[in-house]
Amino acid sequence: MSRAVRICLAFQFALLALQPAAALAADIPAADPFAAARKRMVEQQLTAPGRDVTNRRVLAAMGKVPRHELVPAELRGLAYADQPLFIGHGQTISQPFIVAFMTDKLNPKPTDRVLEIGTGSGYQAAVLSELVAQVYTIEIIEPLAHRAEADLKRLGCTNVFVRAGDGYKGWPEAAPFDAIIVTCAPDRVPQPLVDQLKQGGRMVIPVGPLYDQNLYLLEKSGSKVKRTAILPVLFVPMTGGQGKP
Repeated sequence: MSRAVRICLAFQFALLALQPAAALAADIPAADPFAAARKRMVEQQLTAPGRDVTNRRVLAAMGKVPRHELVPAELRGLAYADQPLFIGHGQTISQPFIVAFMTDKLNPKPTDRVLEIGTGSGYQAAVLSELVAQVYTIEIIEPLAHRAEADLKRLGCTNVFVRAGDGYKGWPEAAPFDAIIVTCAPDRVPQPLVDQLKQGGRMVIPVGPLYDQNLYLLEKSGSKVKRTAILPVLFVPMTGGQGKP
């Protein structure tokens, strides 16, 4: 090493020594205290035997999205537990497995435009934002819609569009959609949602009265809609267009 290079390096080290420790630490990203919990969630809940979540893109999104940022502060310690959590206004955020399972069955593509009915906390929309081109999500409870919109914006989900309104009617001016996911249970599949689904599109939706619901995969082909029951579930009822309270 030449004398000139040694002098240059010594000068650079001297400059570093003069900088406050906080300034140096600012260049190092802080560790995510929930990263290990998300990793355990994916490994122990989502890919456990019999749970059938196999889509690698879905698993990667579940391992990335900070669920703890979308639950009430007092419940953050339970954010990655295998259970639903209350988010206020009589609503819940679904357990991680159900979010992953429904997303897996939706089979999202990077170019898809997806409609979600029942924004809730915004967690399902945040997961979808990692997987598709655009997410349109509707929440009938206005305070939840506004909170989710603010949280999603804070998390950088710029491809998610939130509306406060009646999800039973869908989002006609943004239709048609490649896929639709419904996170509340109507008594029957809303016809407006079927109408807003593209040919070849998919819909994942829970249907039935409380305590007697099944999750269905609907696939639209021509004038026909193939309907396949895939899992017994328990979701909050859909309100709005059906005239429910």
